[in-house]
Amino acid sequence: MTHSANYTQKPRRGQGPARRAARTLAFVLPVMLVLSGTLAVTRVNWSGSSSDSILTASSQNVSARAKSRAPQDVLRDKLLLELQEKDPGIALTHLQQEMHERPSLAKHCVSLARALGRAAVQAYGPSRAQSFARPVCDTAFATGVATAARG
Repeated sequence: MTHSANYTQKPRRGQGPARRAARTLAFVLPVMLVLSGTLAVTRVNWSGSSSDSILTASSQNVSARAKSRAPQDVLRDKLLLELQEKDPGIALTHLQQEMHERPSLAKHCVSLARALGRAAVQAYGPSRAQSFARPVCDTAFATGVATAARG
């Protein structure tokens, strides 16, 4: 009977209990860390007020602030900011461009131009504000300047 001298048994490469436990831990540990971190952040009172609510993000005033604004209101704020940062002439030019690009806002052109006229009087005075007048929305800008100068 001949025996091989270099006969060795191969190591077992199966799913042993230690290997299964390590894989389970590798999957469960990150999930638990994320969940515990999320819960910890939601329990912190970030607002600084002494309210007893645990989840400050679920307060009732969040939905009130989330309402979308009308496109003409967004445009008005943009143009008024531009008027203050640059000058009324640039704001009027951009108003005219917006009226050509978005005809649905044309019905608000007069009120937007008047608001620009009133803001120009506050920023530059009546005579200088009138020098920026353009034929945008008829004479609405000039009307806004005139009403602000009288009032």
